[in-house]
Amino acid sequence: MDIIEYRAFCLSLPGAEESTPFDETTLVMKVGGKMFSFADMENFFRFNVKCDPEQAIELRERYPEVEPGYHCNKKHWNTLRTDGNLSDEFLRNQILASYRLVVASLPKTTREQLEQP
Repeated sequence: MDIIEYRAFCLSLPGAEESTPFDETTLVMKVGGKMFSFADMENFFRFNVKCDPEQAIELRERYPEVEPGYHCNKKHWNTLRTDGNLSDEFLRNQILASYRLVVASLPKTTREQLEQP
């Protein structure tokens, strides 16, 4: 997965929006105003996703390319390296899980407006 594929997949999710609130190279993906992933656009070799705390630990133990969230709350965020052996399907599934986790935390009216994949 490269930055183009990452961006296209994230933006294909209902209600997903992109912004660069931190600096001009950090691409932040949000739904309902809440962040579900972010990545460096110039040096795309990893990106962060929100994760259930128990699953976060399990994934870190199972895959060397999954690390505690870089510059994030390490209990709720994982960093996924794109320069290892993780398949694009696995990476997409982690983005989708992060998106769904954030959508589940949104107010009911907002959730109802989004058609979850």
